[in-house]
Amino acid sequence: MKSILKFGGTKRRTYAEQKALWGFIYVLPWLLGFLLFFLIPLVSSLRYSFSSIEANASGMNISFIGISNYVEALTVNTSFNRTLTTSIVNMVINVPLIVIFSLFLAVLLNQRFVGRAIARSIFFLPVILASGVIANLETTSLVQAINEQNAGGAVSGLGTSELTRIMINSGVSENIVTYLTSAVDRIYQIVSQSGVQILIFLAGIQSVSPQLYEASKIEGATGYEAFWKITLPMVSPLILVNVIYTVIDSFSRSEMTKLIQETGFTNFNFGLSSAMAWIYFLAIMVILLIITFFISKRIFYQE
Repeated sequence: MKSILKFGGTKRRTYAEQKALWGFIYVLPWLLGFLLFFLIPLVSSLRYSFSSIEANASGMNISFIGISNYVEALTVNTSFNRTLTTSIVNMVINVPLIVIFSLFLAVLLNQRFVGRAIARSIFFLPVILASGVIANLETTSLVQAINEQNAGGAVSGLGTSELTRIMINSGVSENIVTYLTSAVDRIYQIVSQSGVQILIFLAGIQSVSPQLYEASKIEGATGYEAFWKITLPMVSPLILVNVIYTVIDSFSRSEMTKLIQETGFTNFNFGLSSAMAWIYFLAIMVILLIITFFISKRIFYQE
């Protein structure tokens, strides 16, 4: 009932109004943080991208030069286009792998088994290790050690080349084989970037009413059918959330951010660095809009 009840001259909020109020309160800390700490640097960055900045004894001399920094980034700089293309390709490859892996692990971790809490902690541990001071530690040596172990250990018993040959002989498309074998090479990266997504999927699966699964069992549905007919549709809104989160997380970890930082704080070319950042931002925004447009059409929202 959407009618507004009055008690002593005061209006009682409807359920929709209460949800809107609590939603605003929920995002208020982020909104305040954006206005106080992010808005001014964002506007300054846009200004710098159209300017030439020179340091002098009295400070910085900022002069407007139009789109020259954007032209230099796209046509003169030898690293920008290559790095941007590589970042987008890596995102296209990694995001489906991470989301599928996260959903698969969330379904497994939702089952009842001994040590379930420990298993959940292990898969969320990379998120904790990737924060704070530990995030600044180099992981190249760790990844190299894992790859060397795989090259000479149990993984090489089957071997990526042998696995490729078996799948191709089985009639699997060469493009699919290449994608799957590249996933094996990226297993450390996939696992280390799946913690938050697993947690989100796990919360969504636990919110599904048990009566739905009980009714499906009575009707004779298998676990496979229950997943495709109940679990997947019910968590489909979270698939969009996790895809968007993974895309942003993938771009924030890419070589593009390092190039922007080096251009600005190593070469002290803040105008070119700001132009690179805004081109990168626009590329991410376009990709997110395309992903949201296609995925949102296939999302099931429970009435």
